[in-house]
Amino acid sequence: MARTLYLAATAVLVLVPPSRLPAEVLRVEVERREEVLDGHRWGDVGPYEKLVGRIFFAFDPEDEANAAIVDLALAPRNGQGRVEAYAEFMVLQPVDPGSRRGVAWLEVSNRGGKASLRYFQRAVRGALDPVSQGDFGDGLFFREGLTLIWVGWQWDVPEREGLLRLHVPFARSADGPVTGLVRADWTVDAPAEVLDLAHRGHRAYAASDPGDPANVLTVRQGREAPREVIPREQWELVAPGEGPEAGRLTQIRLEGGFEAGRIYELVYRARDPRIVGLGLAAIRDVASYAKYDLQSVFPAQHVVAFGVSQTGRFLRHYLYQGFNADEGGRKAIDGMLIHTAGAGRGSFNHRFGQPSRDAHRYSAFVYPTDIFPFTSRPQTDVATGSEDGLMARLDEEHRPKVFFTNTGYEYWGRAASLIHTSPDGARDVRHLDTERIYHLASGQHSVGRFPPGETAEMAEGIYRGNPLDFLLPLRALALDLVYWVRDEAIPPPSRYPSLGEGTLAFAEALAVPPIPGLTRPEVVHVAYRANYGLRFLTQGIVDRQPPELGLPYRSLVPQVDGMGNEVSGVRSVEIRVPLATYLPWNLRTGAAAAEQELTDFTGTLAPLPRTEEERAARGDPRPSIQALYRTRGAFLNRVRLAAGDLVEEGFLLPEDLAAVVTRAQALWDWIHSDTEER
Repeated sequence: MARTLYLAATAVLVLVPPSRLPAEVLRVEVERREEVLDGHRWGDVGPYEKLVGRIFFAFDPEDEANAAIVDLALAPRNGQGRVEAYAEFMVLQPVDPGSRRGVAWLEVSNRGGKASLRYFQRAVRGALDPVSQGDFGDGLFFREGLTLIWVGWQWDVPEREGLLRLHVPFARSADGPVTGLVRADWTVDAPAEVLDLAHRGHRAYAASDPGDPANVLTVRQGREAPREVIPREQWELVAPGEGPEAGRLTQIRLEGGFEAGRIYELVYRARDPRIVGLGLAAIRDVASYAKYDLQSVFPAQHVVAFGVSQTGRFLRHYLYQGFNADEGGRKAIDGMLIHTAGAGRGSFNHRFGQPSRDAHRYSAFVYPTDIFPFTSRPQTDVATGSEDGLMARLDEEHRPKVFFTNTGYEYWGRAASLIHTSPDGARDVRHLDTERIYHLASGQHSVGRFPPGETAEMAEGIYRGNPLDFLLPLRALALDLVYWVRDEAIPPPSRYPSLGEGTLAFAEALAVPPIPGLTRPEVVHVAYRANYGLRFLTQGIVDRQPPELGLPYRSLVPQVDGMGNEVSGVRSVEIRVPLATYLPWNLRTGAAAAEQELTDFTGTLAPLPRTEEERAARGDPRPSIQALYRTRGAFLNRVRLAAGDLVEEGFLLPEDLAAVVTRAQALWDWIHSDTEER
């Protein structure tokens, strides 16, 4: 239960007179303020409080700090010539100002949600409004006295209570509405009568005119197959009768329905593009408000930003477009944990940008996500002559300390090798001294379910979903970053695969053992030199839909050992003392089509044979658990030793040793249970 300190249903508390705030933040309104868990004490830090409300922004279109925001000049302005927006926020901070240790952890909310409590405090779920002990977890960050901040930055998040949104205006020219081309695509794995134009339940740009000749629907049989135009009389744009999209042309219906196993793509004309890039400026200005405003309601001396997947890509985009210098020329964010972003950026600042869109091997094809440059150091793309780098638009004084953390999946599904190789994949590129790169070996995009569900078995002993728990080393790395920013404590050296060490390879050169029932992939996600039209790079306007694709960049993947587990990076106890092969990739086995393509986000689990007899019967080239360890006790002894090594190396917290052993025990018991018990 939460003790309410201040609650307003319709009225709000304006905490600081607007005239006393910097122009970037007009005001902060707290609608709800309450103690966490009835004043539960977190170590010597004491109780925490939760603040929920809205932040109101004003952006100066004439300021150089905002020059990169696409269409800002076409947005409506207030009486002071500023463009306004507002966002929902939530803050967790120590009640006692004296217990706040000076660091704010600013999570860039993935699709409006909140991940930090689950990722770093072992919370049982990612609650939108955490209230229970399970929602807050073990309090790792609370015991460190960190202030946790979540704020909306994305305009198109789904209409769901508790999701954080940035409410932004749309662009309008002096001649009237602004129009342009928008694209939606679908990998259809089950027959459907109607499809949403939006991506994964988000808000969509509605079609402006159902009869516009620019509206074209195509179908193809595979990723690289030619598009076939579907005659216009066979499909129609429709409006839902209810819900947030009621009355807007945000759905499409096809005569006879959409067939499973095909890829459909719609290009259509829309109007009234949102000023999407304000999300980048909003994150910047929240950080600056916390650091520099003397009357901030969540003050901090340092800000560390965290982005996962979509929002990791957002932070890479933020860096590339130079947003870390605010309107006062001050450094906004001091450190970044950019997790599972691979080499991607995203649709975070162009006309008709859809921040929800990404790009995968076999879905959401070639949206402007995997685009040059990829490394922080400037590189030359010899195929185009372009020279650029992720940090090229930031002076050294504005560059934050950065951790790039990726699992094995991002090398297969997000072209992660490009963040530390040349564009042609021919040589290694060293990261900056203010950066670290950590490869969380053999993990999938997010930790898979354990034990696997009833329908997860794809073949005998082969399971869809990889449960390797990389969150334990990630907890240690998060604190390493905080200490690096706050105390100048040097973090562990980078660990990632490289050409020089022979631990980075082309997919076809992997030494994957021939595990019975396992089909190895023949493809890997690649980034293309894509042409989105002449105005895309200079003005942020997409004129070519779909884009014209040029040569692909070279994607490489981590090499594996005799078990099939990755040999480089931060190797967790599951890899050092293996009971299974943890593969970061998974094939679309059982899908309506393209079964040899990669499954989005997902890996594979292949337990080792339990006994020598079982190994021989299966013809499995991997050693048996019996041969490796003999007994459960001997296995657990090796687990404890390996966990101790990880603590010494800085990739595991001492307090997490017990969790490692418990997890290892559970895996041993599950593998050795009878088949029907699984």
